[in-house]
Amino acid sequence: MTHTSPAPGGASRRSLVAAVGATGLAAALAACGSDEKSTTPGTPDADATPDTARPPSTAGQESSAAGATGGRALARTSEIPEGGGKVFADRRVVVTQPSKGEFKAFSAVCTHQKCVVKDVSDGTINCPCHGSKFSIEDGSVRHDPAKLPLPEMKISVQGDSIGLV
Repeated sequence: MTHTSPAPGGASRRSLVAAVGATGLAAALAACGSDEKSTTPGTPDADATPDTARPPSTAGQESSAAGATGGRALARTSEIPEGGGKVFADRRVVVTQPSKGEFKAFSAVCTHQKCVVKDVSDGTINCPCHGSKFSIEDGSVRHDPAKLPLPEMKISVQGDSIGLV
């Protein structure tokens, strides 16, 4: 067993390393910021907060027999209206059903200024921040200011379960 010599000032090397580690952890947690949403005029409202994060990573996750990601289904097919869709803001994905039995998924993060899209209506996926609209069929831009389409995401439909692949 080795003995750790006290550092100058009486603290052991182990105590010093622990203190530095705790300081680093506190700094990392502080950098995460808060969940508060901006309500300043000219900025998106609480339901349309810009999201600088990328869509959820599904790398290394496998679909279960039920077609769910990480053992959890994203949605049931009955939840996605024909000719419409549903936004899963917490998962940063929107699932659409352009025609009966055809399901598509796209990133729910608008390509204009990274707001999360709010809803699906009249054949478009709608961003509340600046009015961009995207096709439920292929994610293409239907109304500016966005210039780029919503990236398509891979899904698995097995039975009545929809999951990310």
